[in-house]
Amino acid sequence: MKVHIQVARDKRKGYVASCPSLPGCTCHGNTREEVTAKLIEAIRGYLAALGNIVPESVHVEEDVRDVPPTQVT
Repeated sequence: MKVHIQVARDKRKGYVASCPSLPGCTCHGNTREEVTAKLIEAIRGYLAALGNIVPESVHVEEDVRDVPPTQVT
């Protein structure tokens, strides 16, 4: 499964990542790698809760530019 995510610098410290196609699916982490790994797990859990399906793998297309934190929910 392929999804688009957005990663931005957090105002306090670290990063925040979200998956715009899954409302409320947001994670925080100290590094881009950490926040991306956490978000992949959150996406798997989100999809499992919706339909009892857990995809074997989730491939992300990361937005390479930093999104201002006010745009990430």
